[in-house]
Amino acid sequence: MAALVTTVNAEFDRVAMHAVRRELLHAQAEAAGLPLIEVGIPYPCSNADYESRMRGLIECLCAERITHMAFGDLFLADIRAYREKQLRGSGIAPVFPLWNEPTAALARTMIAGGLRAVLTCVDPKRLAPEFCGRPFDAALLDALPEGVDPCGENGEFHSFACAGPMFRAPIAVETGETVERDGFVFTDLRVVR
Repeated sequence: MAALVTTVNAEFDRVAMHAVRRELLHAQAEAAGLPLIEVGIPYPCSNADYESRMRGLIECLCAERITHMAFGDLFLADIRAYREKQLRGSGIAPVFPLWNEPTAALARTMIAGGLRAVLTCVDPKRLAPEFCGRPFDAALLDALPEGVDPCGENGEFHSFACAGPMFRAPIAVETGETVERDGFVFTDLRVVR
């Protein structure tokens, strides 16, 4: 079995850091042709709450005989070590297929390969709020200030992928309101019907 896994903030009905609506998650999973496994988390969510919910997920995955879990982490060794620790002894092997890929080249390769995405969250301490809601494209990469990772690996930004070779069809989205909350800037996305 292959599936997508994500955490959803129960209070806001969105992915916590990305602020992506559940309907967009479902559209993404449908476009990818994969089932979606949602892990509900409270708001605010302590690390203990998060780990408890994730342990429950891991138990369910083990019961389904899942043997591997892939992560999109690129180079943050502490995050990788944390994920490995959480899966240790479960029988599920963590996989990091993009590990140590040079991010400047990776970002341009993804765009050249047909990836389309929109920035949904910006950390204004690391990147100007005006970047929120922009397409993740070559123009954005060219405009990023020195020191900002082109893939947002240091938390500078988060995005929503709406088209690419991993999808059967693109997901038409439109940007909505941009707000600042909890020290971050978020741009709302909606599915265009």
